[in-house]
Amino acid sequence: MAPVAFEPEFVEGVREIFEQKIVFNTVLGLRITDIAADRVQARIDMRPELVGHFAYNRIHGGVISAGLDAMGGLAVMAAIGARHMDEPPAQRLHRFAKLGTIDLRIDYLRPGIGEAFVLEAEVLRLGSRVASTRMAFLGTDGKLLATGAGAYIVS
Repeated sequence: MAPVAFEPEFVEGVREIFEQKIVFNTVLGLRITDIAADRVQARIDMRPELVGHFAYNRIHGGVISAGLDAMGGLAVMAAIGARHMDEPPAQRLHRFAKLGTIDLRIDYLRPGIGEAFVLEAEVLRLGSRVASTRMAFLGTDGKLLATGAGAYIVS
């Protein structure tokens, strides 16, 4: 199967939905760095409001969890977009309206200490109603800080 090349209109639409219309992602400062049909990547830059109450130099576990959940959703958006390349970009973007998390597991492996963090996600299975994903939260040095697995409703 040949790699899918998303149109600039689709990529910009996904970016607008993910970074601007999902307000919590805006608060987190999530920024997409790469979007492909099989893998997505984003970045969070450390800011004071993202720090845990008692750990002044560590990113809060809730930020890690929310970021990984958002990345699982983004991976599903990309996979849905790739599955329906026969549709115009605007029609594919409309498909995301019903996307929602139905299960999420986060494993915290190391403290989230750093100036910035990289988040990655991939879809393991995209069914007609449910998608399964795997996510990673890394330091900019590539060290794995947390992992996640999620299930998302896509009907």
